[in-house]
Parts: sequence; structure tokens; C-alpha cells
Amino acid sequence: MRLNLLCLSMALAFFSGTASSTEYIYRDLMANTLPSPGCAVESEAKETAAKPYNITRFSKTFCQTQGYGWHVEAVKDEGKATCTPCTGANQGKSQCHLEDVIVTCKRIKPGSVGMLPGKG
Repeated sequence: MRLNLLCLSMALAFFSGTASSTEYIYRDLMANTLPSPGCAVESEAKETAAKPYNITRFSKTFCQTQGYGWHVEAVKDEGKATCTPCTGANQGKSQCHLEDVIVTCKRIKPGSVGMLPGKG
């Protein structure tokens, strides 16, 4: 009798997992990255602008500008490199940045997880 009760309680504990009812709000953003700090040959400047590190860093910044709790879900489009020629001593060199980078940001929907504020 005790063995049956023990097996039943273990089976119930195993199959009674918590329901994951977290809901998210999604938002697509389009923005441009900042140009590189120095001037370089155009091919090198384009490579620098399109580095995965720069895309990750700027996409994180794009989502954080939306407010508290926004995070990067995915980078939909890495955009295209656009260059501006440098003047003065760096004649013939360029600064490049990415235009029209599309990022999907997400945030937990208020009230979908945990206790609601003011409810006790």
C-alpha cells in the first residue's frame, strides 16, 4: 500500500511541471551604426564596420534605447556598409558605418510573470 502511494506521488511530482506562461512583446527597429573612429582604406573600413562584434554591440544598444527590460531577440538584417571620404591628412581614406540594420527586440509583457504590483 505504501509502495503504491509512494509511486503515485512520485509520478505526480514528475509530471506536474510548471507551466511556462511567459509572454513577450516584440518590436522591430531599424537604425544606423556609428562610423569607425579612424580613417582607413575603404575595403578595410568596410570590414571593420561589418565585424560581428560591432553588430552585436550596436544591436544591444538599439534595444536598450527602448527602455528598461528590452533585449535583443535577433538581428534580421545587418544592413549595408556606407562610407564617407576623409579630408585633410587622411586624403584617400574613408570612414564606414552600417545603414539600415534591422533588429528584433523583446521584453517580458507586464503582468505575465509573477505577482502584479499592488495585488497581495
